[in-house]
Amino acid sequence: MRSNAHADLPLHHGRVPPWLANRMATLGRAIVEAILVEYGKGEFMKRISDPLWFQSFGAVMGMDWHSSGITTSVVGALKRAINPISNELGIYVCGGRGRHSRKTPTELMQIADRTGLDGQELVRCSRLTAKVDNTAIQDGFQIYLHSFILTKEGDWAVVQQGMNEHGYARRYHWHAAEFASFINDPHTSILGQNQGLILNLTHQKAGDTQEGILDIVGQHPTKMVQEIRKIRMPARHDVKARDVDLRRLGSIIALANEREMLDFEDLLLLEGLGPRTLQSLTLVSEVIHGTRSRFEDPARYSFAHGGKDGKPFPVPLKVYDETIATLRKAVDKAKIGHSDRQRAIKSLHTTAKRIEENFVPNDNFDQLVEKEWQDSRKYGGRTVMDDQREGKSYFTYTPTRKRKAKPNTGQLSLF
Repeated sequence: MRSNAHADLPLHHGRVPPWLANRMATLGRAIVEAILVEYGKGEFMKRISDPLWFQSFGAVMGMDWHSSGITTSVVGALKRAINPISNELGIYVCGGRGRHSRKTPTELMQIADRTGLDGQELVRCSRLTAKVDNTAIQDGFQIYLHSFILTKEGDWAVVQQGMNEHGYARRYHWHAAEFASFINDPHTSILGQNQGLILNLTHQKAGDTQEGILDIVGQHPTKMVQEIRKIRMPARHDVKARDVDLRRLGSIIALANEREMLDFEDLLLLEGLGPRTLQSLTLVSEVIHGTRSRFEDPARYSFAHGGKDGKPFPVPLKVYDETIATLRKAVDKAKIGHSDRQRAIKSLHTTAKRIEENFVPNDNFDQLVEKEWQDSRKYGGRTVMDDQREGKSYFTYTPTRKRKAKPNTGQLSLF
């Protein structure tokens, strides 16, 4: 069982513009509510503590798929979207970046007063997770973001991020239900590549070292206890074909453009949505309904709503808004017992999985990205650079090479 995991991400500067931040909060709330309606709070807490799902969640909302900014932006969007209706949902988001992280104990005590939970214990857990990742795990990253997410039943997850001197940020995820002790092997299955020596005083074989530290307080231990493996994102901004499972992406594009692949009843429920919105909605459906193995290539989810920096393409605002409206309507109807539309959205994910079983992708990835750029104006495409030159595209896309688009043969095509 995985109790804790982390991901390394290149540091990004700047802020999320209001036109994207507001949409992220709205879509984030709709996705969370859809998960709660279908699977419950326990499943949401498992997902938020999974670094690959978290990265996919941020990418599907229009953030740069590999950047450190996903953490701050997703946590901020959830806090804005969830806390106003936290009494209804039974989920609370505390903390954040910098000064907001220091408000976590106060926020937890306020929630404890409303719910009857043990506030002192929650504050203790919050501080211990930060201490473990900042002090007991000496890997060169200093924590600057700490977010504590909890349910009214007392289940909690922590998402926090540290920064190192080389311009990388590392994100750590915790889930209370998946570990027994803060100092006895809470990092059972950390994913990623070996990056060298670190000091991990929480490893199961570190008991003697812990006792030695207690006996010789102030002496810095130098013994390497464990090598941590990590998920490291590339420093570049571009989305490359090698970052994406082309078979999965291709099946989604095929589904969005070949209506006969959908069951007739489901098609009726989703009628009126164009192929581009169906593509986005299918990726959103996977974030809601997909199993953990579906999130091994977070870059794929950037093909729902692009990225604010224009990577892989500008955020298609018209598509984004149509996706939000469709999902919002489905969630609202499901709350009052009418789940047909919710099932129709779920069927997008299951149909895409079925298609990919026999799907063979071709090499048209560059043309796919180019087509998104060509259609960007039609979909209301926007980037943060456009804010400086309103109404004009500040980015231009230059394909690396020109290729003739292949006909639709069941492979990844531009349609």
